[in-house]
Amino acid sequence: MANHKSALKRAGQNENRRLRNRAVKSRVRTVVKGVRQAVAENSADAAASNFIAAQAAIDKAVKKGVLHKRTGARKIARLAKLTRKTQQA
Repeated sequence: MANHKSALKRAGQNENRRLRNRAVKSRVRTVVKGVRQAVAENSADAAASNFIAAQAAIDKAVKKGVLHKRTGARKIARLAKLTRKTQQA
């Protein structure tokens, strides 16, 4: 454990950030799962609306620094490709 006052403060800040980042990542995983489930059920409308929500959640995670910019772009691109397949079918 930390010995100095500043190190104790830093440990507390890191813990708060870890919990906040975990919540954001969990939200992203949940909305991505929603898109994938809608695609699996061949529901084009649900997939499209869930994709919009997922895109917003991923963009917010990138903006907050929880996800890297390119990671967010990759996730959005893969989900977009998946939803396009559903809409074409």
